[in-house]
Amino acid sequence: MAIAYDLQDTVQNKSPVERNKLRLMVVDDEADNLDLLYRTFRRDFQVFRAESALEALSLLEQVGEMGIIISDQRMPKMNGTEFLSHVARQFPDTIRILLTGYTDVEDLVNAINAGKVFKYITKPWNPEELTTVVQQAADTYRVVKQRTNELHRTLRRESIFNKVSTATRESLDYQSMMQRIAEVLGQTFGAVCVLHPVEPDSDGNLDGQTDAYRLLPDLFRYSPTAEANPPALLTDALLSTLKSRRIQLSEVDAQETRLALPLIYQQELLAIASLHRQGHTMVWSEEDLDLLQEVAERVALAISQAKLYQRIQRQTEQMQAELAVARQIQTNLLRQSLPELETAKIQACCHPAREVGGDFFEVYEHPQGDIWLGVGDVSGKGVPAALFMASAISVLRREIYQENPPEPNQVMQNLNNSLMDDLVSNNCFITMALARYSPATQELVYANAGHIYPMVWSTSQPSAEPVYLKERGVPLGILPVWKAIAGRLTLKPSDLLLLTSDGITEATLSHPRMAGHSPMLGQQGLWELLKQQPRPLDLSKLLSCIQSQSNAQEDDQTILSLEVL
Repeated sequence: MAIAYDLQDTVQNKSPVERNKLRLMVVDDEADNLDLLYRTFRRDFQVFRAESALEALSLLEQVGEMGIIISDQRMPKMNGTEFLSHVARQFPDTIRILLTGYTDVEDLVNAINAGKVFKYITKPWNPEELTTVVQQAADTYRVVKQRTNELHRTLRRESIFNKVSTATRESLDYQSMMQRIAEVLGQTFGAVCVLHPVEPDSDGNLDGQTDAYRLLPDLFRYSPTAEANPPALLTDALLSTLKSRRIQLSEVDAQETRLALPLIYQQELLAIASLHRQGHTMVWSEEDLDLLQEVAERVALAISQAKLYQRIQRQTEQMQAELAVARQIQTNLLRQSLPELETAKIQACCHPAREVGGDFFEVYEHPQGDIWLGVGDVSGKGVPAALFMASAISVLRREIYQENPPEPNQVMQNLNNSLMDDLVSNNCFITMALARYSPATQELVYANAGHIYPMVWSTSQPSAEPVYLKERGVPLGILPVWKAIAGRLTLKPSDLLLLTSDGITEATLSHPRMAGHSPMLGQQGLWELLKQQPRPLDLSKLLSCIQSQSNAQEDDQTILSLEVL
């Protein structure tokens, strides 16, 4: 049959040079015209012949797209215009030339108006004119196909770039990222993909694998079929890629080709992607290899980001664990059990803004009967403030644990002398309010180093305004010698002393109480809240009330009270 002959003659028995020629199909129901067209173009084109439109359509289904089709107009069962319309729908890039007689003008106009015909040639044709038209058609087809292929490559490249970017955005987790990349590469190139992570070989030649890198045991696999365990790349090819850091191709047999793609970012080899295809039609084209090289850069960047995220995540977890230990240590430094007295009730709360903080409080019942109360605030937050907080508590306890402790203002002076050098060198300071209450005489002696004014009021007279204890000096760590007088007053039954840190008074309210009111709570706002609290006063409930009316906690919050019974 003609079809079988043409297929065998033009596809199977042609030399490689002839197979690279542009395909041209001639369709005519007159055998003489068909032979003449075949002989005219057989030297420059792969020529396919068909004696009818239906035969031509069948041939196209078997061999695929033609570069040029020359078709007669008047043919039985299906004319040239109808045939070329079918071709245009299936192969829009094919250049279509119509052979027509003088009496077919109406059909010709319809074909040209519909955009189905590149040129028309009237019978009998001029050989030179026909050759010129066909050469123009060939040039046009090559330009169209070149641009189409470039567009296809661009769209394919952008598609996989988008897939890699999407994989990056979906998850920065290293394990899920590597698995997703294996899937993207396998799906894009229609291959089984196995991703082999690598790392620098610190031993220099571990297990004889490589001089610089070694393969890690974790593998990330993707198979386009239901295959449970797609094979890994041949060991020799992997080791070759480890050493050369270049793409490697290895043929297992005529039906299977495997490829090793190094994934490198900033000169660091991060992984090797091994891909293999099966079947003689699944060879790796130049376009595939070029695209793989471009894709490798994006994939390596994504892996680098995932590894960095994994490293940061591990460091964060380690830091959080260490901070949890530091918080426990700091909590243990603050007294967990407050003294239970017959003459006074003591409460204290401390909430750091971070895992650890710079606020602290001290409550100490001296063997001679005096009660020492203190609230301090180290400038700054976090670990540096917590370290100074620990130093301040240590020095404070050394002072007030003496058999005959000095006056509160002298304790402040001694604290300043002990901590001055470290505070200045680290550009820090400490504010602190320290009081000594003597139950026997009900005398309160206090000293203040730049701290919030302590408040005293009578719980038996809710309408009375509080007294602010305003004797105060500069914060510790500002001047070489700290000087300030001690304040004194006598407390009566039902009197309550309140010490706070500025994390309480500077708490930012979510909804200020009135237009123009400062967004910070302030001491006046604190007093308004205190008046609304039920009796007896519960500091933990007061602190919860403040936090419920505030934005996110920005500073450590500490509050301490002594109520005379």
